[in-house]
Amino acid sequence: MISSNDLKNGMAIEYDGDLLEVIYFQHVKPGKGGAFVRTKLKNLLTGAIFEKTFRAGEKLNQAILETKKMQYLYKDGHYNFMDNTSYEQMSLDENQIGDRKYFLLENMEVSMVFYKGKAISIQLPTFVEVKITDTEPGIKGDTVSSSFKPAEIETGAKVQVPLFIEKGDLIRVDTRTGEYITRV
Repeated sequence: MISSNDLKNGMAIEYDGDLLEVIYFQHVKPGKGGAFVRTKLKNLLTGAIFEKTFRAGEKLNQAILETKKMQYLYKDGHYNFMDNTSYEQMSLDENQIGDRKYFLLENMEVSMVFYKGKAISIQLPTFVEVKITDTEPGIKGDTVSSSFKPAEIETGAKVQVPLFIEKGDLIRVDTRTGEYITRV
C-alpha cells in the first residue's frame, strides 16, 4: 500500500481492478478544504487514458511489475519477441505496443514488462539510431540552424530534423519524446 501523496510519474498502481500507470500527477492544496492529488492515468491493459482525483493520503495498491530483456524479431499482425536466454517467443498486439511501434527496429533489444506473469507492454531504449528514408534535400552550409523540416525514418515515423539532414543520414532520436538528438 502507498499513499496518494507518494505517486510519481511512471508508477504503476492497481485501482478498481485495473492496472494503471501514472502519466501525470499534481498535489493541490486549496485555501479552503482538504488537499487532493490530481492525476492523469493510463490503463496498461486497454491503453485508455483518463483523469482521476484522489484525496491526499488515500491508500492505493502499488502494482509490482517485472521486466525481462527480449529481442524484437518481426511483425505479422502481432509484434513478436524472443527471450535471449531461453529462446522462448512471445507476441504483443498493437494496443500493448502503442506509440512505441514508431521506434521499434528488428533485432532491437527491449525490456518486456510483465504483470502477474503476463506480458503487457515493452520499454524501449532511451535513444535509437535510425536512418532517414525521406526528406527534402539538405541545404549546404546550414549546420547550426535552428530551423527544422519534417523527415520520415525507416520505421515510418515522422521526425523534425535540422535543414542539413539528408536522405540516408543516420540520426539519434529520443524514444520518449520523438525528438531529434544528433546526427550519427
